[in-house]
Amino acid sequence: MSGSPTGRRTGPLFRYRNGAYYTRKGKTVCQYRHAGGPSWHHGSFVRHRGVSVLPGNLPDTPPPDQTAAWRALEAHAARLRPLHLRSLFDADPDRVQAFTLEAEGILLDWSKNRIDRAAAEALFALAREMDFAGWRERLFAGEPVNLTEGRAALHMALRNRSGRPMRVQGEDVMPRVQAELERMRRFAHSVHSGGWKGHTGRPITDVVHIGIGGSELGPRLVVRALEPWQRPVPRVQFVSNMDDADLQSALRGLDPARTLFIVASKTFTTAETLTNAGRARRWLVDGLGDAAAVRRHFVAISADARRVAEFGIDEENRFTLWDWVGGRYSLWSAIGLPIVLSLGMGVFEALLEGAHAMDEHFRTAEPEANLPLVLALLGVWYGNFLDADSHAVLPYDALLEWLPAWLQQLDMESCGKGVDRAGRPVGYATGQVIWGRPGTDGQHSFYQYLHQSRRIVPCDFLAAIEPRPGQEFPHRSLLASFLAQPEALMNGKGREAVLAELDTEGMSAEEIEWQVAHRLLPGNRPSNSLLYRRLDAATLGRLLAMYEHKAFAQGVLWAINPFDQWSVEEGKRLSRVIDRELAEGRVGEGHDPSTRALLERCLQG
Repeated sequence: MSGSPTGRRTGPLFRYRNGAYYTRKGKTVCQYRHAGGPSWHHGSFVRHRGVSVLPGNLPDTPPPDQTAAWRALEAHAARLRPLHLRSLFDADPDRVQAFTLEAEGILLDWSKNRIDRAAAEALFALAREMDFAGWRERLFAGEPVNLTEGRAALHMALRNRSGRPMRVQGEDVMPRVQAELERMRRFAHSVHSGGWKGHTGRPITDVVHIGIGGSELGPRLVVRALEPWQRPVPRVQFVSNMDDADLQSALRGLDPARTLFIVASKTFTTAETLTNAGRARRWLVDGLGDAAAVRRHFVAISADARRVAEFGIDEENRFTLWDWVGGRYSLWSAIGLPIVLSLGMGVFEALLEGAHAMDEHFRTAEPEANLPLVLALLGVWYGNFLDADSHAVLPYDALLEWLPAWLQQLDMESCGKGVDRAGRPVGYATGQVIWGRPGTDGQHSFYQYLHQSRRIVPCDFLAAIEPRPGQEFPHRSLLASFLAQPEALMNGKGREAVLAELDTEGMSAEEIEWQVAHRLLPGNRPSNSLLYRRLDAATLGRLLAMYEHKAFAQGVLWAINPFDQWSVEEGKRLSRVIDRELAEGRVGEGHDPSTRALLERCLQG
């Protein structure tokens, strides 16, 4: 290309030099021929003769609501909105077969969705128009698909078991990944064997993992989900909240001489994590009476060696992260160290194997057979065409209690964006509120809302076919509830069925008539059913990778960057400002009247 680039002044600064754009730190983000001299450019994109080019030489795509597929989907939504799911089954005898996928041991029945074959074809057309295949290829090629930060998003390399190289800026990152996995293996073995001794020479019996968000939710989810594989020691606990009650609860009953702390923060600047780590350090030093104890009782997971050293943790006790691994995609990295300590390296490797199998499915499967893409398309269908602004995740397994919270961060941080890749304000909804709770607990709290509220909430129901050993009877009942709830949500309960029930309760005709309206269930509530044979490490890896790729695919369909989270950074900045003001007992300039009044009230005590 040639010509002087011009464009919207948004995003990070890029400088053109010798045929490429660079960040201020010198990282190449965009390469092509250019006739002009060196200059700085703000941008999500630069424009050459009317063609948008994103940083990294990635192509811009039109907003999805300007595509022919989007217009077709609007027409399909208007056609389908008045129809009941029961009528869609009546009209298509092969509907279940047509809307069931099975891949890598996971069966997805999406037939209970308010969609038919014609609307589904329009969704797949949208994926084509938004260049899903091209963006998927760029993701796996290690191109800087995280545009605002000029980074790849190659978390798949962390679980790559194929033997193939995976490259970022031309470098095969697999040797570094394998080396870090080997360090994790050796460290876990030393703790498990008693070779790693605390400051007083005693072995470690308890581990406290300190992190927040992506540095904590993934490991917490996995350790709980795979509880049957937990080792007797060390016992692993997680601390995330800055409220001291969280840390004190974890420390209660622990022996400082036998406790190891893992401090997980990619930048080692996260306020909540460093606050808790500082308190934990004081607890340890007070308990053992020697500041030198830190080196045998603290390890760090961070990309910043300097800050880790300043905290007092030896470099040899620092496990590393790379900038091409986003926090919410990091449980497969050294962030998974508490998983290895709790469950063993063999279980962690099975988790990686499962995730890699899903990566390969997502990378190679045709759109109509691609589990993550189908889930993403349904998210767009409900969020943009049927006015559903939330999505419930309902695992029928108590050990998956942290899955909704992990998914909440993954999906909402990834997809809750207000501008597209090029920095243009979007004119359509992006993302949904993700929430949920394991069945059957949820049935006794919010399922009333799912069944009778005027708002539509699409649901994912998840269950294992096989019970855990010794749990055959309760699992049968659990599986029955898993099967019953989607059926009830779809079919509802009509007037005749309600009257038949009330007729047996000895009510008068007037009482029956009054009760009918309250007991009617409209049905027509959509859901996905996800079945797998058993919940083990490999299955869990497949499930989590499936949802990761769903979030990426939704980003492609909405033309947004699913790998940054700038609003989180702004909240941190404001928090630091207000923290200083609270410490100094003053109200600074620039606050809105409400925040100013609240701050003044806090200072009054």
